[in-house]
Amino acid sequence: MKKFISGTYINQGYYSSFQPTPIMRQWYLEDMEIQYLLSDAYLQLGRLDMYSEYIPNIDLFINMHVAKEATQSSKIEGTQTSIEDSFLLREEVEYEKRNDWNEVNNYISAMHFAIEQIKTLPFSSRLIRNIHQILLESVRGEHKLPGDFRTSQNWIGGATINDAVFIPPVHTSIHELMTDIEKFAHDETKFFPDLLKIALIHYQFETIHPFLDGNGRTGRLLIPLYLVDKGILKMPILFLSDFFERNRMLYYDNLSRARTNNDIKQWFKFFLVGITQTAKNGIASFDSTLKLKKEKEEYIQKNSKRPMHLLKVLDQLFQKPIINVQRIQEITSVSLPTSYKIIDELVGYGILKEMTGGRRGQRYVFEAYMSIF
Repeated sequence: MKKFISGTYINQGYYSSFQPTPIMRQWYLEDMEIQYLLSDAYLQLGRLDMYSEYIPNIDLFINMHVAKEATQSSKIEGTQTSIEDSFLLREEVEYEKRNDWNEVNNYISAMHFAIEQIKTLPFSSRLIRNIHQILLESVRGEHKLPGDFRTSQNWIGGATINDAVFIPPVHTSIHELMTDIEKFAHDETKFFPDLLKIALIHYQFETIHPFLDGNGRTGRLLIPLYLVDKGILKMPILFLSDFFERNRMLYYDNLSRARTNNDIKQWFKFFLVGITQTAKNGIASFDSTLKLKKEKEEYIQKNSKRPMHLLKVLDQLFQKPIINVQRIQEITSVSLPTSYKIIDELVGYGILKEMTGGRRGQRYVFEAYMSIF
């Protein structure tokens, strides 16, 4: 890594674009601090991955992780949707927030699509373009070639290309550079730890900026997808957008430093710290969720006269922690008056809390569960 050369600036007339060096080559790991961070990251990922084997109905918990990831990933790019909003129907969201809601729910759809696709379609440019198409459907950027690599120059920062913070490579080199990423991702002849490979792939993808819009969301989504594809995680239960959002300036600074100072080591260190911290947070979330689930189930069984109905509702709340009386009626197949009694009981137990403040169209949130995330 001492010999890492990020790329060169190429004069394009009135601006210079950055042409990154291909990453498909032999890499050597010499930094002992990176080796230590790498070992710790793999250890925490192994602990986190155990949950996908031993927790029943893990899909219920994954939904919350994906919702949080979608919200945080979009937040990096300026959306204002909360994790609570992501569980509402579009017509239930305030009108001025609906475009942001679309972006978050597109991200959720793209993640579920990608995890299904990766079972039959390899980690590839084709898969990345398919993901991008879903991300940009009916949102800002929908007219900027969703699902297709750009055919013109783009830039990052600044009102025009003349005052841009960074100008990615010319569009004519994108297919070659993305093919290079693809080959690097699947190469088994030149050993390099997978966590460093995805760190490098993410850096290179953001440097190439192959789409006219939605590069950040796409690039962040590739991280859990790669971890699942390589068998490091069985399920998508680790997402870095929250870490990137909380350390936004360091995230951008470290990506930029790799390009300007040829310092890929600092990016690797930042990325591995993010993996470790996020895995630890994920473990704590699962532990808190299991404890909460056990506690509420036992309380209902001990205190309720209709525990079967309440436990059915509770199971649904761990999948979607916002509910209304109509949904309770669907879940339990009881009358509307009985559904209201179930709500009153769950509110009385401190499980549900009314969130609208109105008398009509009331919605209730499983606040203790939401607060974990």
